[in-house]
Amino acid sequence: MNLYIRYFDDETLVHNVAEALDFLSSLDDVEVTEEMVAELEKFMSSSAMFPKHIKVRARSFFIAIKTTAKTMEEFKSKGANQGKEEKAAQKEALEQYAMPQPGWYAAKMTFKRVIVMPETQKSHYVDTPFVCKVWANSTQECYEKVLDHLHSRDDIDPRSQYPSIKSPNFEFEYLGE
Repeated sequence: MNLYIRYFDDETLVHNVAEALDFLSSLDDVEVTEEMVAELEKFMSSSAMFPKHIKVRARSFFIAIKTTAKTMEEFKSKGANQGKEEKAAQKEALEQYAMPQPGWYAAKMTFKRVIVMPETQKSHYVDTPFVCKVWANSTQECYEKVLDHLHSRDDIDPRSQYPSIKSPNFEFEYLGE
């Protein structure tokens, strides 16, 4: 696994933590600290694949991204193509949700329901499953009907939070007409 490192306009692609630290210490603005080294080493040894922001000083960070790219050009072209592919896949999924398919849908939504503790009057969120059958013309309409129903119930606090249609917390199955 390689590392893409960026600090403002300075960037590089390195093969290990030592090379990343060499790059960072070559920058005038950056003083490599023990905390920075520990965070970078922990990030590289973890299974996390999301970008990591590491503090240089107050309100100043560098970003580290794990990648399988071997060169900077491969990293940049892979990222650009990945973004296009991801957007196309999202657009296709949204079109699929709106595709007309009238009939019954089995829907399950797990949402964050606000529960007020009577003794303290403090609120907390509880994962709450809601299961129903809905007659709808599309998956999108099914999702909207479930939301409308939950929003209209008096026993559900309006501060409750609901998942998006793309979330794994909203599941549906087309049952037919």
